[in-house]
Amino acid sequence: MKHVFIVGSKGIPNQYGGFEAFVEKLTEYKKSDDIMYHVSAIKDSDEFNPDEAIYEFNGAHCFNIKQRINSPAKAIFYDVDSIKYSLKYIKENKIEEPIVYVLACRIGPYIRKYKRKIHKLGGKLYVNPDGHEWKRSKWGKWVRRYWKYSEKKMVKHADLLICDSKGIEKYIQTEYNKYETKTMFIPYGAQTSPSTLSDDDPKVTEWYDKFQIRPSQYYLMVGRFVPENNFEIVIKEFMKSDTKKDLVIISYYKNTPLYDLLVNEYQIDKDPRIKLVGTLYDEQLLKKIRENAYAYIHGHSVGGTNPSLLEALGRTDVNLVYDVSFNKEVAKDGAIYWNEEYALLRNIINRCDEATIDKRYELGLQAKARIEGGYTWDKVVDQYEELFLK
Repeated sequence: MKHVFIVGSKGIPNQYGGFEAFVEKLTEYKKSDDIMYHVSAIKDSDEFNPDEAIYEFNGAHCFNIKQRINSPAKAIFYDVDSIKYSLKYIKENKIEEPIVYVLACRIGPYIRKYKRKIHKLGGKLYVNPDGHEWKRSKWGKWVRRYWKYSEKKMVKHADLLICDSKGIEKYIQTEYNKYETKTMFIPYGAQTSPSTLSDDDPKVTEWYDKFQIRPSQYYLMVGRFVPENNFEIVIKEFMKSDTKKDLVIISYYKNTPLYDLLVNEYQIDKDPRIKLVGTLYDEQLLKKIRENAYAYIHGHSVGGTNPSLLEALGRTDVNLVYDVSFNKEVAKDGAIYWNEEYALLRNIINRCDEATIDKRYELGLQAKARIEGGYTWDKVVDQYEELFLK
């Protein structure tokens, strides 16, 4: 039995984002009975219950880690505490040749010590470096420096770096070539199967009625409400376009500096087409909303292979994607690309409104072909299981 300890996601079932969706699908689609997953999950200190700290989901052994502090540094403590728990579990259960798979590069200054302990127990340290976290605009100068330094240390000490983007893999190989670290490309996955919900399902109709949205009459965005996802550019250009359709944004936007900026600068609260609807974690309902979108707008400018882009390509016919290398690596000819060029996005939106059914169908086929060609969860899980078992 190969035991794989996954550290760094907020836990499963997924209620958060990319890493969590990946871990949920990795365990859901598991094929080999020779693999046992152990997944860490973070729990607020006031919600943590020692009697409920251990649970099972998708056949995985999941363990809650109590959040130590309420600050951006909480993730560092969380990763360290998750590794400590994993090492203790490995030792107590006499597990041979375990794999500790750390998602993201948050604990670089401390990883050397824990790598030694993992090796002492006969294990290996795998790391997913994620995207260029040190480029994210939400971080101040000193935090960015920490991220870059931490990334360097994680790369240096990992036994294997699993990159979800070929662009990220090339960056790692070029930026840190002196460490001669082994890398491997395994992308995230997505699905092209339709939602199990029908168009007239009460869950679907009630959601549309709640926000006064009509099927096929909206552009859609899904993602974290942060500057590097280019919400400001999209909203500004959308408001200046001629479209009568809505812009539906599924994201947690309340009490964020970006939302305050958009209200004060662009008065988005006065344009009835702009509809911020909050978060949504019902997988089948979100599938249906993607399927019924007139088009999807993807603005992510930092990171590797983005799960929300994969899901959009698998479900939405027309995808308007921010023109950056790792997005083009995924979508290729299955998307229409835009950037900050003056009036470009608004003109694309205007032309999209006039697109024929045949043109939209053709784009949809190309988008789905990108997913079926290399990004299905079946293929992704096959790659991971082959890696873990070899």
